[in-house]
Amino acid sequence: MPTKPKTKKPATKKTSKPDPAKAAPSSGRWLLKSEPDAFSWDQLVTLGARGEPWTGVRNYQARNFMKTMQVGDLCFFYHSNEGLAVVGVCEVIAPAHPDPSDGTGKWECVDVRAVRPMPQPVTLAAVKDNPKLAGMSLVTSFRLSVQPVTRAEWDEVCRMGGLDPRKIKA
Repeated sequence: MPTKPKTKKPATKKTSKPDPAKAAPSSGRWLLKSEPDAFSWDQLVTLGARGEPWTGVRNYQARNFMKTMQVGDLCFFYHSNEGLAVVGVCEVIAPAHPDPSDGTGKWECVDVRAVRPMPQPVTLAAVKDNPKLAGMSLVTSFRLSVQPVTRAEWDEVCRMGGLDPRKIKA
């Protein structure tokens, strides 16, 4: 009985999704979540130019995102738990440094200050209803407290909230 010659199967590449936390440098646009009863947009506004460390993040991916942030990057300030809406824009004013609320030394934070409120808060429901935002981390990775935002997502959320993204200055 003849046998077929053995053929080598071509090597297959294992493909995995790139880890956005290990990706290229800062996108320059982010979304930060805070429960308004713990720390609200109004509290950040009250602090003025001195801003506040974005402490208490205890998720490795979120921490790694903060490590890529640069001074001058802009962030949506999102009220989670209550409100569920983008309510303002803030700016990174200090790069990642040890989180003063962490005694272990493994967690880091950035400092942020308020830039301007969102004229019309952009609700989670509105984001989910917008097909242009279907891939946004706010929709796909809802639990993550620090998220990257693409330029197209930034522009669309700004438009929805009544801001011209070209006129937002840090």
